Amino acid sequence: MMKISARNQLPGKVTAIQPGAVNGSVKVDIGNGVLITANITEEAIAELALAEGDQVTILVKASDVLIGK
Repeated sequence: MMKISARNQLPGKVTAIQPGAVNGSVKVDIGNGVLITANITEEAIAELALAEGDQVTILVKASDVLIGK
């Protein structure tokens, strides 16, 4: 297994994949009704062979997290 520096790792299940011209949208259910959407390249979706129902890990590494109201 590859070691990574991201400490925010959330297991979940792919619930939907919406293809796009360059980037696709992947929705992941991490439990308790919480969905996370990741926009990743179509190439990455293909390389990972992502499909609905797959168990995946969401990795969050951000230098900034912004909230507005």
